[in-house]
Amino acid sequence: MLHDRFKLNILAAFIKMNRSFTAIFLATCILFVSCAVNKSNYDPNKKFPKAALQKDYTLLRNILETKHAALYWYTPKDSMDMYFDKYFRAIPDSMNEQQFAWQILAPLVQKIHCGHTSVSFSKEYVKWVQGKKFPSFPLFFKVWNDTMAVIGNLHSKDSIFKRGILVTAINGVPNQTIISKMFDYLPQDGYETNNNYIRLSANFPYFHRAIFGLSKTYKVDYIDSWGKNKTAIVPLFAPVRDTTQKDSLVKRERAPTRPKVNRLLQYRSFEIDSSGKFATMTLNGFTKGHLRRFFRRSFREMRHKNIPHLVIDLRNNGGGRVGLSTLLTKYVSRQPFKVADTLYTVSRSLAPYTKYIKGKIFNNIEMLFISSKRKDGFYHLGLLERKLYMPKQNLGYNGNVYVLTNGPTFSAAALFCNAIKGQQGIKLIGENTGGGWYGNSGIMIPDITLPNTHMRVRLPLFRLIQYNHTTAKGTGIPPDIYIGTSYDALLKGRDKKMDVVKYMIFHCTK
Repeated sequence: MLHDRFKLNILAAFIKMNRSFTAIFLATCILFVSCAVNKSNYDPNKKFPKAALQKDYTLLRNILETKHAALYWYTPKDSMDMYFDKYFRAIPDSMNEQQFAWQILAPLVQKIHCGHTSVSFSKEYVKWVQGKKFPSFPLFFKVWNDTMAVIGNLHSKDSIFKRGILVTAINGVPNQTIISKMFDYLPQDGYETNNNYIRLSANFPYFHRAIFGLSKTYKVDYIDSWGKNKTAIVPLFAPVRDTTQKDSLVKRERAPTRPKVNRLLQYRSFEIDSSGKFATMTLNGFTKGHLRRFFRRSFREMRHKNIPHLVIDLRNNGGGRVGLSTLLTKYVSRQPFKVADTLYTVSRSLAPYTKYIKGKIFNNIEMLFISSKRKDGFYHLGLLERKLYMPKQNLGYNGNVYVLTNGPTFSAAALFCNAIKGQQGIKLIGENTGGGWYGNSGIMIPDITLPNTHMRVRLPLFRLIQYNHTTAKGTGIPPDIYIGTSYDALLKGRDKKMDVVKYMIFHCTK
């Protein structure tokens, strides 16, 4: 999240102090990267011996215990020690990368209850898996509470499991148990599960395969259109091998590159309704999309056209740069605000584990410059603790603002929601954010790369307690108007949350 101007200033100062060293360092990095890229013949079934897995695991434990900013925020040290020991003992004689990830690392990391601490496969695996299709459970679901409604089926000729069919069990395992078990492998901020419901809804077959394994057939219990409980046998989906994907000396034509303006739409969009009564700003992150210019143009256009209502859709916004989240807050806030009440790290250096952590020496330099030790023994980022931000005077928006939220509204997006919540003329509408209301650990998050398996684990270095935060830890930021998943809207393909906002704009305001 923290990729703002003062970070760039620090790095620029360092380069000016020692240009020759920097040039040598960068050249060395390029050499190592080039060597890594040339590696080939990755074998996903390669088994790592127990000793190598234990070394990676022990290294990870040591780094988390000494560098993670919020390791014990939700799980006490004695409980976390128990989990560390439990999964260490669970390492068998050998495992491949996928087994190590799903059976050991993922359930361990979940116990931290930090949405910014997650497990990723090695870069070699990610490169190998691109474009490949795998056998899987065939049904996609919209998942909420204890409900699973079919929204897709890899068996296109299946006449039973159409959109909207409610499934109640798979292979005799009821929905509640399936969902609960899957949550044991997925990271979350505190105890807020909204983000994980969306994860399961996005790719249920992937998570079911990874956690429950594969079956040649699946016994699926469901409720038919007459409300009766029934059972059907569903075959495993086995993709047909595409022989055109074989290695070939014949160069395949690439699809035409999309215009740049279309690529930007995946990050943000702005549209004024034909009625002239409201505008919709969709933000799918606070990193890409030239947002500073985008905000300036959008708010200038709304002022010029005197648009009385603004809908900000953050339902797919996983966060990004604090500076850009803060900038948006300045455009819509009615009052001065702060980003953080408290913001600190437990260590000012990554040593002695620097070589295993992305950013290496640059992260050490940054932490040295931006943090200072206080009486509590922690190293505080005083800039964001002290800074009071003022609303925009020139292009500040004073109309009614409706912010759409749900589980993927996370990190910097949650900081925005907290800052504007409760202000006059601003309403949060939808579901709890996935990002914590009390705070989060999303300021500096480099990857740890384990030396034997090359598995990666994100390492949050700062703990942030939000300004004007709730006193209850572990929940997301609640909306002012709750609108959950609507089964009827699901069947009709309607956006219930947006429908409610439009009704409010056209029928509940003057």
